[in-house]
Amino acid sequence: MIGISWLGRQLGGVLARFLAQPTHVHAANPVVSSARLLACLQAGDVLLVDGHSRFSTAVKYLTQSTWSHAALFLGDELTALGGNPAHQFIEADVVAGVRSVGIEEFAGKHTRICRPVGLDANARRQLASAAFAHIGHQYDLKNIFDLARYLLPTPPVPQRFRRRLLALGSGDPTRAICSGLIAEAFQSIHYPILPETSIRSADRPDCPDCVEAILSIRHHSLFAPRDFDVSPYFQVIKPTLASGFDYKAIRWQTEGAV
Repeated sequence: MIGISWLGRQLGGVLARFLAQPTHVHAANPVVSSARLLACLQAGDVLLVDGHSRFSTAVKYLTQSTWSHAALFLGDELTALGGNPAHQFIEADVVAGVRSVGIEEFAGKHTRICRPVGLDANARRQLASAAFAHIGHQYDLKNIFDLARYLLPTPPVPQRFRRRLLALGSGDPTRAICSGLIAEAFQSIHYPILPETSIRSADRPDCPDCVEAILSIRHHSLFAPRDFDVSPYFQVIKPTLASGFDYKAIRWQTEGAV
């Protein structure tokens, strides 16, 4: 007799592959070339991606954001850990699981670089090791109900519940959500992304009106790609500006020219 778990994994695999299929997206804006991206990336940078799959469409709707995917750039740190020398990133894919990929994986897609501020070489190594340790982890595809919630491109979910919907919730310690993998790696080195903040009295006799902010860690499964974009602790890097931009060098089309 075929086990229920085996059947669930098979159905889950079919559903995951369906959701991962690309859909046609018309975009007039040019994308940054792979060479220009690599030229300004640093180990520890988070690359946000505007994906084109059915899964991506649902994520963008649920987070009200342009970004549906996130990958962690490790560069030479990945090779130092024994990774594929042709790869520079670690990402979590709903079908393939946690894996390393090259820059070609994001060719033709709009991206944004979010850079953590103040990381030294030791922190970058620790961050890389934390992410690298998850390579090979798979999403528990037998829980097909977790994947089924993404079948509708714009699921009718009240706004206050949308972030919760992103946490697939299989109960397995491995996660398919890309941002959860990266958030967990940053939390391992105590680097903030969007911590929950509470205000309390500073309890100082010399300043009775002083208050202090207390940060608490949000569970990594509740992070979305957009959180790295809006985080006050990550700097947005624009390759066009980083490579040296001179507006005087722009050649504008004159009025009436064809």
